[in-house]
Amino acid sequence: MYEWSDEHEMVRGAVRQFIDKEIRPRIDEFEHGDTPPYDVLRKLFRDFGMDAAARERFAKQMDFEKAVAAAVEAGETPPEKPSRDGDGGASSLTLIPIIELCRVCPGMVTAMGVSMGLTSAAISSKGTIAQKERWIPELLTLEKIGAWAITEPGSGSDAFGSMKATARRDGDEYVLNGSKTFITNGPYADTIVYICKLDEGNDPTERKILSFVLDKGTPGLEQSKPLRKMGMHSSPTGELFLDDVRVGPDRLIGETEDVAKGGREGAKATFMQERSGVAAMALGMIEECLDLSVAYAKDRVQFGQPIGQFQLIQDKLARMEVARLNVENLVFRTIEMSAAGRSMTLAEASAMKLYSARAATEVALEAVQLFGGNGYMSEFRVEQLARDAKVLQIYAGTDEIQITHIAKDLLRR
Repeated sequence: MYEWSDEHEMVRGAVRQFIDKEIRPRIDEFEHGDTPPYDVLRKLFRDFGMDAAARERFAKQMDFEKAVAAAVEAGETPPEKPSRDGDGGASSLTLIPIIELCRVCPGMVTAMGVSMGLTSAAISSKGTIAQKERWIPELLTLEKIGAWAITEPGSGSDAFGSMKATARRDGDEYVLNGSKTFITNGPYADTIVYICKLDEGNDPTERKILSFVLDKGTPGLEQSKPLRKMGMHSSPTGELFLDDVRVGPDRLIGETEDVAKGGREGAKATFMQERSGVAAMALGMIEECLDLSVAYAKDRVQFGQPIGQFQLIQDKLARMEVARLNVENLVFRTIEMSAAGRSMTLAEASAMKLYSARAATEVALEAVQLFGGNGYMSEFRVEQLARDAKVLQIYAGTDEIQITHIAKDLLRR
């Protein structure tokens, strides 16, 4: 794949019409008015049939998993997993709304991705069939908002080593305690995947990593108001506080303490999915910055001519276009791998995130520079995009962590 097809462009046009009607006129409200993005995202899903498609895909997956479980229980050969070859471009049609939303309101994609992506994926990867049917459908359709809670006030890149949140057995129940911060959707989440350590009186470094599913309103669970932050204002971020929260084993993902069923590997798999999606987000930001910069370079006159006639401005535009092409090619690679039924390695996902995040941040900052004083004003949208782009180098693992994963993979070869 080297370019978008006519079908892709038709979908892109329809998504842009929706954004121009439903989001652009309300951008200040989402960015500065503390208006959660969920209602407009639900409307997007309904208008484009994305909710119905998600329910259909989930139902098919559950039918297959039940068939496998029944065969295993009967001592029969389980059915083979259906091939994903020739997926009809489903992955590309999923990425287009992400790209287009990120041109205007990147925070919405973060809120949407954590809910229907990370939270549901954490349950889907290690949960039982009953747990999947209980929580995932409403997450995939945004009927319920999800949050994936791993980061703590004293931990960041060392999420597991510094983790203090605990689960303690008490009869047939678990008692959860701890706090989490920088949690996307935290203030409004209906369904929360809470990651903690099993406290058996042993050394914290030797404790198992467990994940539990919590519901809004659970006694002992407190969700903070949205935190103030540099960018991504349309993506609510908050803190979670757990004080002796009691849950049954049905809320332990996988309903087992077997580390092989979850723990660190489950969390890493979720990180991998998050990282591979950053390229599509970065592409949308880069495209918008480039379009705004080209238009401004044509219209802005200084020293008697449009600034686009100056070579230093041309250098900025050319570098933006190189970044756009490179990130677009990474997105195309993602689509092709999905069509072939292949998943990225952690190192591949890290490399994609590292480059895309840096490219988006550099392009956005150069756009601000090209606009000069105007670029520093919120009236000119490059200011928002520059603030929004920076977090791509921080969440889902910092640039420094991505470099570590890539280098370790290279040194193991």
